[in-house]
Amino acid sequence: MRKVSTPRLTDEQVAQLTALEGRRVDTDDIPEAPAESWAKAERGRFYRPLKQAVSIRLDADVLDWFKRRANGGRYQTEINRVLRQHMDKTNA
Repeated sequence: MRKVSTPRLTDEQVAQLTALEGRRVDTDDIPEAPAESWAKAERGRFYRPLKQAVSIRLDADVLDWFKRRANGGRYQTEINRVLRQHMDKTNA
C-alpha cells in the first residue's frame, strides 16, 4: 500500500488553529440552499478517497448482477457504492 504524505503544520498554523478552537461560526446569515440546487449535485466530484486494489472472489451470479446494472460498465464502482451504503447503515 502506498503511503500518503501530509505536510506538517507550521508553528504559526498551529497557533492560528488553537486560537480558533472552540469558537462558534455564525452561519445565521447564510441562506438555506433550495432543494433544486441538490438535483444536480455530484458526490465525490472534488474528493477522491484513496483506493486500494484487492482481489475478491464473488459468486458468478452476484458478479453478473452487478455488471448488468452498473452504469457504463463501472461494476466495481457499483460494488463499492453498495458496500459503503451497507457500512454507513450498519454504523448509524
